[in-house]
Amino acid sequence: MRKLTYFIASTLDGFIADRDGNFDFFPIADATVEYLVREYPETLPTHVASHFGVAPDAEYRHFDTVLMGRATYEPALKAGITNPYRHLRTYVVTSSITESPDPAVTLVAGDPLAAVRELKTEAGDKGIWVAGGAQLAGALLPEIDEVIVKTYPIMIGTGIPLMSGEFAVTAFTRTGGVVLDSGVSVTTYTRT
Repeated sequence: MRKLTYFIASTLDGFIADRDGNFDFFPIADATVEYLVREYPETLPTHVASHFGVAPDAEYRHFDTVLMGRATYEPALKAGITNPYRHLRTYVVTSSITESPDPAVTLVAGDPLAAVRELKTEAGDKGIWVAGGAQLAGALLPEIDEVIVKTYPIMIGTGIPLMSGEFAVTAFTRTGGVVLDSGVSVTTYTRT
């Protein structure tokens, strides 16, 4: 069975964006970019990956599929980028977008849990990345196998939390972590 991973950036106080959904306050430090290029190049948007040294034919080790909510997808769409992760199979969970703006983007209008359960049963050794947002992560919690949090050493006081919605308490065990020279910590938690 394929693994579902919620891989997300967060502030020290647990927010992934400000109240308006902006996340441009996260500093882009060389050490953080170098780590992502080396360890998780598939999490860099296709249109910027080459600028950071990711080759177009790079081998992606962790994920071959990305799943995001409409609010996470919206900034790229507003910038005219209909598929920010062309190198991955892309799914957008939305009830407000009724027709996909890109033939390679699959819209999920129904139950995201059912869609994820189907994706997890597919053959393959690469996982599924939940790129955001908070409501989608909360809805998918019953199927999340791993959480990787890039914690930036900043606080914003208020905003969109790491996860939201109604869900049951779920235990995870810390299974890895690194602190980068930028001060960002990347911590991996696996469902207990």
